[in-house]
Amino acid sequence: MSKIIRIGTRDSQLAMWQAQTVKSQLEHLGHKAALIPIKSTGDLVLDKPLYELGITGIFTKTLDVAMLNGNIDIAVHSLKDVPTVLPKGIVQAAVLKRGNINDTLVFKTNEEFLSTRDAVVATGSLRRRAQWLNRYPTHTIVGLRGNVNSRLEKLENNDDWNAAIFAGAGLGRLDLTPENSINLHWMIPAPAQGAIMITALESDEETRAICEELNHEETQICTSIEREFLNRLEGGCTAPIGAICYINKEEEVNFKGILLSTDGTKKIEVSKVVPLGNHYNIAEFCADYIIGKGGKILIDELGRGDKVTNIYSTKKLTNDQLVLFHDAVVAESNDAVKINPNRLTKSIVRNEIENVIITSQNAVEALLTNFSAVELQFKNIYCVGRRTKRLVEKRIGKVKHYESSAKNLAEHMVEFMDGTETTYFCSNLRLDTIPLLLSENNIEVNEVEAYETKFDTDKIEGNLDGVMFYSPSTVQSFLKQNKANGIAFCIGETTATEAKKYFEDVRVAKVPLVESVVDLVNEFYK
Repeated sequence: MSKIIRIGTRDSQLAMWQAQTVKSQLEHLGHKAALIPIKSTGDLVLDKPLYELGITGIFTKTLDVAMLNGNIDIAVHSLKDVPTVLPKGIVQAAVLKRGNINDTLVFKTNEEFLSTRDAVVATGSLRRRAQWLNRYPTHTIVGLRGNVNSRLEKLENNDDWNAAIFAGAGLGRLDLTPENSINLHWMIPAPAQGAIMITALESDEETRAICEELNHEETQICTSIEREFLNRLEGGCTAPIGAICYINKEEEVNFKGILLSTDGTKKIEVSKVVPLGNHYNIAEFCADYIIGKGGKILIDELGRGDKVTNIYSTKKLTNDQLVLFHDAVVAESNDAVKINPNRLTKSIVRNEIENVIITSQNAVEALLTNFSAVELQFKNIYCVGRRTKRLVEKRIGKVKHYESSAKNLAEHMVEFMDGTETTYFCSNLRLDTIPLLLSENNIEVNEVEAYETKFDTDKIEGNLDGVMFYSPSTVQSFLKQNKANGIAFCIGETTATEAKKYFEDVRVAKVPLVESVVDLVNEFYK
């Protein structure tokens, strides 16, 4: 090539070292090259952690623009800083042989602080922060930005800091690795950490062909797997995601990935080893594993940032249920009531009971905790709710009649029930609807407290768009700590009846399922 290859680079000392390395390798192959330093947003804004800037490709965007405008021919990047999806028209042209992949801990005096409770460690990386807090939950993490030299200087000048975390490759390339430092082999590095990448215009076939001569195939394979894993988790520099891949002497591809919450309290890990040549789906497999273990929920939580909870569920929701919500929903959930089966004596079921009322699945579970199905000789069983009916018929016996609400069931029993006596297996907290209606019509109700319901709700700060309720007791429990604001999304008519005493807007699910209540919430946000 007769023209000079213009190499775009950030103007930091480390970026210039990387670009100079590429320049030297190109010149060694007989090509002319020149460095074009360009300052990026990531270098200009040093008073905030990277994850607070909210810009994708903060260290690469300026170089991308320069390339698309024809001001440079190639750009040199730390591959870990490059977004997993490149701008249209720009492609990866080469990856150089990888350097040190590890994160390095630089400490002020010695390593004894690791065993203390109140140590202070500096880093601007959310991934390093999360992994450190997962391992040392009582330590304090402080922000640290700037080039390598300035960060080392800040560590030296802050007397209350014990240590700071750096990329080992950066320290080594600038020959700045202090004696008082150790590689953190336990910490999973950022995807593609330690690798240098060259980008070029997709249309510039001549430049791409030259860059291909610099490409290190093993590094390319491994970093591509790590970056695909990152991409499939929809993460960037704003999510605590780590990944490392290497090829051993037996030509096996070894992969390990991690996703954490920002405070390090939650961690999901995955490992996989496959023969080289069978590695093409390893990133997909590992990302799907992370997602299946609750990663989607964790990523959604990370994406919320400072968004305020707008929907509260009075029942703890599963991961599968949480992913059903509309994107506008920021949901929080917990069990507003706790259920404990009571100890029941054998005399209660010693003789066949002609008429029995069961209004909840909790009552079914309480009965079966005390007695076997054979001992429960009930002639006529009356239920509230289709799900309760199904559970009774599956585990106890045939249901005589069921209704969707307590009121409807009581009215049916007044008109059609045989005899004038019934046994009602209920909670210590039950509605008066059934006992009152039956007693007013000369039907004796023998109440048996089969289980105890305890109120245990959260106090929610701020105003909610709505609250999801699943029983009258969840309504009562919620209101012990909170006011009736927003919409009451109810699983059934009986729950809605209780909610209507306090909420102006009450909506009832089409079928008595948690997923149906979620659908009700989603309709509000459409």
